[in-house]
Amino acid sequence: MPTRLYVGNLSYATTETTLSDLFQTVGEVVSVSIVTDRMTGQSRGFGFVEMADYQAAQNAINQLNGRMVDGRSIRVAEARPREAREPRGERRRERRRY
Repeated sequence: MPTRLYVGNLSYATTETTLSDLFQTVGEVVSVSIVTDRMTGQSRGFGFVEMADYQAAQNAINQLNGRMVDGRSIRVAEARPREAREPRGERRRERRRY
């Protein structure tokens, strides 16, 4: 079962290819995504890597947490589940103007 990892403290120059190549050294990578700002398209300094299995994810945490990548010491940890959020339009409709 795939395990999702949080990767933080990324340099703005770090690419998804860089992360994929790095994490491939410890196990099979299913997907990589770097979170970007909607307006500018610039990296927000963190992303997610999905590893093929739990053991590969644990190896990645143990071996890559604190590793220097593009001049920054990255943080690797198991990702927390995504919190449920209301759609943006729903929040606006609830507010009433008097």
